[in-house]
Amino acid sequence: MQRLIKFLRDVVREMKKVSWPKKKELTKYTITVIVTVTFVALFFTVVDLGISKLIRLILG
Repeated sequence: MQRLIKFLRDVVREMKKVSWPKKKELTKYTITVIVTVTFVALFFTVVDLGISKLIRLILG
């Protein structure tokens, strides 16, 4: 039990050292992630549709 308490105290101590992002930075990072994920999803959707169409032309 003592090891668990020591571990939790160490975690709290380390978390106090963390440099947390400001609200403006967090908003900027969040928007960047959402835009990137959307772009990648659209890109792979177009690629998938293109490959599907190509396969239908070859087999059809």
